[in-house]
Order: sequence, then structure tokens, then C-alpha cells
Amino acid sequence: MGPVRAWRDEEEIPLGPRQQRAVLAALLLNNGIRLSNDQLIGMVWDDPTPSAVMALRTYVYKLRKTLPELNLESRDGGYTVRAEIVDDCGGEPLEGLSSTYFDAQRVRLGDHRLKAREDCLERGLDVLELQKHVAAFPLRERPRALLMRALFLEGRQGEALDHYHRACALLDEELGLEPGPELREVHAQILNGDLALPRRPEQLLPDLPDFTGRAEEIARALRTLPGTVGITGMRGSGKTALATRIGHLVKGRFPDGQIFVRGRDVAGELLRAVGVEDPVGDKAALWREKARGKRFLVVVDDVQDAAAVRDLATPGSAMLLTSVRRLHELPGTTWLKIAGLTERESREFLRKALGPARVDAEPEQAEVLLERLSRLPHPIRVIGGKLSARPHWTIEMILLQMERGTRLTDVIPSDCAAMMAPLLAAEKQLSDPERHMLMCFARQDDEVIDSRKAADMSGADPGEIELVLEALAGVHLIEPLVLGRYRLPRFVRLCFGMRTETPSRPDQAVYAEIMR
Repeated sequence: MGPVRAWRDEEEIPLGPRQQRAVLAALLLNNGIRLSNDQLIGMVWDDPTPSAVMALRTYVYKLRKTLPELNLESRDGGYTVRAEIVDDCGGEPLEGLSSTYFDAQRVRLGDHRLKAREDCLERGLDVLELQKHVAAFPLRERPRALLMRALFLEGRQGEALDHYHRACALLDEELGLEPGPELREVHAQILNGDLALPRRPEQLLPDLPDFTGRAEEIARALRTLPGTVGITGMRGSGKTALATRIGHLVKGRFPDGQIFVRGRDVAGELLRAVGVEDPVGDKAALWREKARGKRFLVVVDDVQDAAAVRDLATPGSAMLLTSVRRLHELPGTTWLKIAGLTERESREFLRKALGPARVDAEPEQAEVLLERLSRLPHPIRVIGGKLSARPHWTIEMILLQMERGTRLTDVIPSDCAAMMAPLLAAEKQLSDPERHMLMCFARQDDEVIDSRKAADMSGADPGEIELVLEALAGVHLIEPLVLGRYRLPRFVRLCFGMRTETPSRPDQAVYAEIMR
């Protein structure tokens, strides 16, 4: 936010005369907001002449040609740009631009820059850097309080208390004021021995070393953050793994910490992560107060209820949500829907899980296996692990076992249970009509059905069948194609095709359909 300049790659782009740069600066300072001709003219010229309207149009035309990336829109007699703006703290804000509007913006940006600098100093609590900042801005109380805290935490309690008394004398001499509440609070904490380092949570799950694919979804999330990103998809599609990978890629942008929450009391868990052990009252409001001015990365896994996260977003912090259902009622959320991996990605993932030599030795059988598993990461990982534990087995053997349709008696293999766990968990959330509809669908030869055929084969009321199908589509157990037509993923068909509605051992038939 120093001089108004632009680069494309490594080459600087000439932005024209001062007034043209002023028009660009005014648009960028109001990023995403439509400014009328009169508003822009009032910002750029203190005493505009009648020719200002024509000059403005000329400058906008030239800026469009020079910077097409800005998407400078003309609408309803005004102009809008949308851009990501970065202050590199280089030079005086809006250097070289003069008008009443830009003078006021300079003051605002200067205050914002000071606060941002002090936010950074608070995270580091470096005594030397704080001493430099206090010397440059001797009447600002916040950096003095931070310096007292840093001195105390280095074991220099006497210096911290001496600094407080010198600050009191300076404020009285220069302004005739007593120290403010922040300075007084730190002073009292030092005297009482209550001062401690702020808690910095680092709760991200470990990143998976064999994580594969999702490049497009990751790129979109990186463009959105900070902000709220939701990841939705079938159980077992890798939502948590994707959120974790994104979290590790961006955690350096959130120096106040990373918080991972799984459960219904999201606000309570966030507060406990920053040291509030027994929060009472409006937890969401208390969290927003604690997070104000901070940059946290918050990952909320398996969100069940939009109300649990609706009021928790704060400026500067980011939220990554995972949810089977897309929570349409959450405002300001960018949703990423994931399903199976692409052909290339799924083959690469199987090669990581099983070993490249064994996969490359049976390329056709590997492709059949991946298709049967709908290219979902979870079952691929389990099958790869099973085959790795049996070095003399081939992929062809596992395919034959999946086709045998044998029935188990009393024992369910642990690897089979692990592979089936996500879909069995999904089934528990279904209503009886939804479960019945899914099993009817899975027993059909057709991969795609319409709502009329669904009503015929399930015996459901045609007036209600669309609601049942949409409910199944909402948890990604069937895929909507066009209005009234749905497709059943191969892995879901495999799991539910051999099920019975009320078996004595409900899970064994489906287990046996997949492997012994």
C-alpha cells in the first residue's frame, strides 16, 4: 500500500499518470464495492471540473486494457473491481496521491499497519524488536504492555516493573493521563505472579504421507482461505485427509495456532484450545472475542449441524469444515465436493498402497478393482494393505474372492470390517424408507434409474419417492444426474446389493460379497 504499482510475473506494468493511478487506488480501496461516477470523482479530485467525467472514463478504459486481470466491471453507472490486496509495508501508504479522501485513507492504513505490526510482535514477544517499536511510538500503550510481558517471561521481572513506572511518568508528563487498563493488568499480573505465555494450539492431525490427488480442490481452497471452506462427500471419500492436507499447506499463514475439533460442542472445544477451560454463557460470542485480532486455522471435522459452526467465523482466521451433507444454510462458505479419485490418481494411490511392481504387473486387473471400489481412497487403502500382507496373492485373486459371494458364519475379518466401516456408519443414519430404497436400487442391473422406476421397484408412494432419492443423494450414496435420474456408485452397489432387510447378522452377507 505504498506507491500504487503493478507487476505481471516479474515485469512492472506502467500504470499511467498520477490521476489514473488514483482512480485505480480508489477502486482497490473499495474492493468489491460498486462506486458511482460521482463517488470516484469525489475521491480522486477535491475540486473537480466538468471534464472530470470524461477523464474518469478515459482512465477506466486505459486501466481495463492495461490490467484485464482486474475484471473492472461497469454496472449501473458505476465501476467495481475484485482483487486480492497485499500490504508489503513498503513506504508511505498511497504515496504520491493527494486528495482529502487519500489523506484520510493514509491515516486509516497507517493505524491498520501499526496494529498489524503489533499483532506480529505479540506472537513473537521478542524483547529487542519490542524495544525498537516502543522507541518509535513511545505513547502507544499496547507495545509497552507487550514489552513488560516479554521481559517478565525472560526472567527480567525488575526491568518489567521499572518499565511500567517509566511509562507512567511519560504518560503523565506528555498527556496528563494514568496508564490504561492493559498496562495496569500486566503490571498486576507480574506482581501476583499470574503472567504466562499465551497458549498456542497445534492440533492438526498428522498429514498422510501417501496422500494422492485432489489438486483442483486444493487449489480452490488455497484461493479461498482465509475464509470458510466446506468439504462434502460420501463417507470414505477422504474429506478429513483433504482438510488435513490443506491445513498443513496453509498453517504458516495462521501463526496463532491450528485447532482441530470433532464433536457437537464446537465453540466449547475452541475455547478450551485457547485456555478457557470452563466456558459459560454465549460460547460463540466468547470465542469471537478471544479470536479478535488473531489468525487461527480451525478444522471442524464431520459437522452434523450448521448451528454448531454458524457464528464462529472471525476476520483473519480460517475455517475448514467437513460434512457428509452440504450445509446450504451456512453463509459465506465455499464448498468442495469430492468423490472417487481420477483414473490416474487412483492408480497412483494403489501403487503407493501395494507397491508399483505388483500393480504394474496386472494393469487390467488393477483397473477392474479400482472401478469396483469406485476409486474411493478408503477401500483402496484397505485392499492395498490386505494384499501387501499377502505377498503371494495377485490382484486377480482378490477379484475372484470378491465374486465368490460366500457366506461367513461367526467371524468377520477385521480388514473387511475396516473397509466397510464408512458405509455402515452412513447406513445407520438412514431412515427405513431410505435404506429400503437403497437396497432395492443396489439389486437392480441398471446403473441409472429414474424416480418412476424407483417408485415401482420399491413400492413407495410416487409422491414421496423424490424426497427419499434426494435424501440419499444428499449423503452421496446415489449421484443425481438430471432432474429425476440418479446413478448408484459401484462400491455402494457392491456393499448393499447382497444385504437383506432384517438379517440375524446384518453385516455378514455384505462382508462376504467383498472378501473372505
